[in-house]
Amino acid sequence: MQYGICNLSIIPLRLDASDISELISQVLYGEVFKVLEQWKKWSRIRLEYDNYEGWIDNKQYKEISEEEYLTVDKADNIYSTDLVEIIKDENGQLYPISIGSSLNGLSLLNHYYDGNSTSGDKDKSNIINTAFLYLNASTLRGGKTPFGIDCSGFTQMVYKLNGYKLLRDVSQQATQGEALSFIEESEPGDLAFFDNFEGEIIHVGIIMKDNYIIHAYGKVRIDRLDHSGIYNAETKTYTHKLRVIIKIV
Repeated sequence: MQYGICNLSIIPLRLDASDISELISQVLYGEVFKVLEQWKKWSRIRLEYDNYEGWIDNKQYKEISEEEYLTVDKADNIYSTDLVEIIKDENGQLYPISIGSSLNGLSLLNHYYDGNSTSGDKDKSNIINTAFLYLNASTLRGGKTPFGIDCSGFTQMVYKLNGYKLLRDVSQQATQGEALSFIEESEPGDLAFFDNFEGEIIHVGIIMKDNYIIHAYGKVRIDRLDHSGIYNAETKTYTHKLRVIIKIV
């Protein structure tokens, strides 16, 4: 088994081994992974954080040993908390990184960081404050940063920064936690899931107080939430049909 670490700001994780293949997620700076299969140009990997699999360009990561992988894996998670920060390497070259990047592999990469960071579990009340950091970020299918993010990437990153682990895809996240029977039982920070006419769960957002929700739809935005779903006051229409509310924390 081979192992790797993301030593760049952000690298695309693709469905297939091709530059034009669909972007299914992103690998952020400092994330470690197992290399399941390696071709001349591409590697199929499994991320340590959420076991998500996809293909990345061989030029865009650094191979590490199993011992180094386990060292990073077993350490307490430390994440950057500024929207954008700078990593400096041993030659003084700079690497911009986005919020939620892992800082556990700094010594392994001979990189230096003096920005703000977070570790450990946070109080549930902090989830909404973290979500506001992504407000107005544009929607990007497969994205995980303030420069482009999808609905489940948004919820995963917000929870990650507060010490709670969510899976990557919206359908996977819907299998976690405790389902609530009524919207009145929910608290700010709980997750609301929405389905299409076929009953497939296709969207997720974070519940706020006073029947509001923050979610990634076109951009990270705040809308009304009721028993029917998400109501957009600007267009005076419902954009999503409520399926279930789940308490993770």
